[in-house]
Amino acid sequence: MATTKIRTSSFSRNPLSGPSSLDPGLKPGPNGSIFVSSGIPDLDRILGGGFNLGSLIMVMEDSEAPHHMLLLRNFMAQGLVHKQPLLYASPSKDPKGFLGTLPNPISPKDDKPRERLTEQDKGLRIAWQYKKYFGENQSSNESGDSKHEYCNDFDVRKPLERQFLIGKHIDCASMTELTLDKLRERCSSFVVQNSRSGDTISCAGRIAIQSLCAPQCEYFNKDWDMLAFLKSLKGMVRASNAVAIVTFPHSVLSSSFSKRWQHLADTLLSVKAIPDEDKELANLLTGYQDMVGLLGIHKVARINTQVPMVLEATTYSIKLYKRRSLTLECLNQAPIDGASGASYGTSSACSGSSKQASLDF
Repeated sequence: MATTKIRTSSFSRNPLSGPSSLDPGLKPGPNGSIFVSSGIPDLDRILGGGFNLGSLIMVMEDSEAPHHMLLLRNFMAQGLVHKQPLLYASPSKDPKGFLGTLPNPISPKDDKPRERLTEQDKGLRIAWQYKKYFGENQSSNESGDSKHEYCNDFDVRKPLERQFLIGKHIDCASMTELTLDKLRERCSSFVVQNSRSGDTISCAGRIAIQSLCAPQCEYFNKDWDMLAFLKSLKGMVRASNAVAIVTFPHSVLSSSFSKRWQHLADTLLSVKAIPDEDKELANLLTGYQDMVGLLGIHKVARINTQVPMVLEATTYSIKLYKRRSLTLECLNQAPIDGASGASYGTSSACSGSSKQASLDF
């Protein structure tokens, strides 16, 4: 009796790579990874697609300004727009009140989306204009329904509409009333509801913890307990269908524990405020007056690979596009004479002497 030899290979197709297998809030990535949006289009582009599903993102706060709240608001609002379950923990006594400060997505009717075109896209831009002459249907993203977009532009001046807050699985907890064990149980029950079932991804849960080691919390001085909580939280999200973002004021921690916290993060970010009157920095950077703060990227999660990600830059300026949507830009060095705007060519001796006589080599 002849036997049939089954051909095996170390390469296999990702079952989640098909567009029909994922919700609008999820996007397939390389090496079988799944991305969820951070709520900031520029940050998704910098990180290669967004936050990896099953990863722990940590943000180092600035002691002088609450710029980390900008990242949290967009992260939480993007999840609610995509109808994703949300767990929010805060040291404030009324964490539900924070939901009223979440930004609302910008509709294409109100404002045209910002152009993020590559060189190849720019070359095909004219060709795409002929689609209307052939009667082709417009994509779902152009229909004005923002819930079908992977990442939205949010208006920080308008609160999130009530329709996104009704009928959603939203759990808010005050860390001033919870111990670390109770908070761990809260996160565990939330994660169980969004656990993976085989290769099926139905809905991604989001965990947002603000100022974990804030002095208002009862466990403020329990460094090892907080470190153990972060380890357990990382294990929860890694084996589940969720992503967690934790902000912490690293200035209140000792240097040794701060390094341990940073080492546990899959993706590590930091925010820093810009002084109002820093003449040296204003002369060094262009567009200083439009900057809200600085975003530092110290580590980027890499799932199922050991190849590090090469970033274009590690520090970006945080700006408000038309004073309402967050944008990230690379830092550009200003000309030498920042006050007069003179460049290298106009400030050199050779360029000045060339106007009167020929150069003598």
